[in-house]
Amino acid sequence: MIPLGLPGLWIMVATLLFLAIGGLSSYGLALTAAVAVLFVEGAEWVILKRMGAAYGGSKKAFWGAVFGGMAGVFVGMPVPLIGPIVAAFLGTFVGALAVTWWETRSLAHSMRVGWGVLLARAAAVALKVGTGVAILIATVLGMVLW
Repeated sequence: MIPLGLPGLWIMVATLLFLAIGGLSSYGLALTAAVAVLFVEGAEWVILKRMGAAYGGSKKAFWGAVFGGMAGVFVGMPVPLIGPIVAAFLGTFVGALAVTWWETRSLAHSMRVGWGVLLARAAAVALKVGTGVAILIATVLGMVLW
């Protein structure tokens, strides 16, 4: 779910909270996970904005990338599992490229911005997946040790 941009990390935090309510985990672990997820969600936006800007993208190109990625998820739905992931990345690229092309009419510049935002999306997804794995490991260890 995380590579698709869906709230997988928040579902993990909610699960930890339910485990804590049920006495199977600690509230401290749920709170720590929530703080980590807030940080990572903010970092995702910062990564996308800064890398997009570093490659010459505008604020509009950033939003084109965000909405392009969301549209890509839906376009890729007919191909199970891998389709939405690939289409989300391609949608991010195409969204930033299209908006930048609309603004500048320069295909070379638009491709550069699209590539920069695509790299930013990959970095953000890697950060979020890593955080999800860390939360999963902490949850299992917490349940075993709790």
